[in-house]
Amino acid sequence: MQTVKASVFKATCLRLMDEVCQTGEQIVITKNGKPVSRLVPYREIPETLFGLHRKKVCSKDDLVSSLGVEWDAEL
Repeated sequence: MQTVKASVFKATCLRLMDEVCQTGEQIVITKNGKPVSRLVPYREIPETLFGLHRKKVCSKDDLVSSLGVEWDAEL
């Protein structure tokens, strides 16, 4: 976790916000050497887990067609 002095945060606030958004890593902001605040990425909490990974996971293979391999399984 990265730490940044408040004066540095004030001067580079927008860049640090973009960095946190892209990397997802939190930044602790210090004042006089003591932590006073934490910058964390904003994440929306889904109402349901159904469809949580929609548009994030895709397969380019045909998952339905036969592979042409025969095998036996005992029940």
